[in-house]
Amino acid sequence: MDTAAELRKSRVPAVLVTLASVRGHAPREAGAKLIVTADDLHGTIGGGNLEMTAVTRAREILASESESEPEMLTLRLNDKAPARYGRQCCGGEVSVLLEPLPVPASVAIFGIGNIGLELTRILARHDIDVHVSDSRPEHLEELDRLEPPVAQVHREFAVIGEEVLLGLPPGTHVLIMTHDHAEDLHLCDAALTRGDLGSIGLIGSSAKWQRFRKNLIAEGHTPETVDTIDCPIGLPDLPGKQPATIALSVAADLLSRMV
Repeated sequence: MDTAAELRKSRVPAVLVTLASVRGHAPREAGAKLIVTADDLHGTIGGGNLEMTAVTRAREILASESESEPEMLTLRLNDKAPARYGRQCCGGEVSVLLEPLPVPASVAIFGIGNIGLELTRILARHDIDVHVSDSRPEHLEELDRLEPPVAQVHREFAVIGEEVLLGLPPGTHVLIMTHDHAEDLHLCDAALTRGDLGSIGLIGSSAKWQRFRKNLIAEGHTPETVDTIDCPIGLPDLPGKQPATIALSVAADLLSRMV
């Protein structure tokens, strides 16, 4: 489990392989575990054809682009059973459970004002990575008032938010809502320059967006690239201007795209 936690922290996808049940003789007892990544193995469920069959299937799961569900393999360990990686004549039968350990989704919130704090409160209840950044340390301290999170919450104090943005994992969903429109514009520019983010959202009115769009195109971004930024953000059918309502709208829209 320590290995699984380290792989999650390092954002390395893996599959947890568990010897779920054993009938008769087998190399390992029920409960033996193995973690498979694309390049490494941690632990063992007994070696031989049993282990290599599980490893092969685990790596097929890792290579799949679709989200995979846990699955069970049943293998007979006798000299008459089909064996791709050599025969095992233990005489038993085993069931092997393969559980994907995917890399959690990553979200970055720039600006921990009233809406940013409420948005962090909502997203922190989900099994994701949440990066929160602000140039005002006293606003980051407000995170101490939140309930213990389910998410991995990373707080980043940064006078220049672009430095944090450039260090985010690929595929991160970025939400820009700082107290300074100039900072928002710089962050939009940096986000577009990366080109490998999951999505980019900017809080603001249609008038704000039109100014930003004009400036970003003047900076050299193509109109098609600029228009990948979502502004305004949130669900258009959920009205209300209270910070908690806006945060709920933004979170619902974001989570629906991350499923």
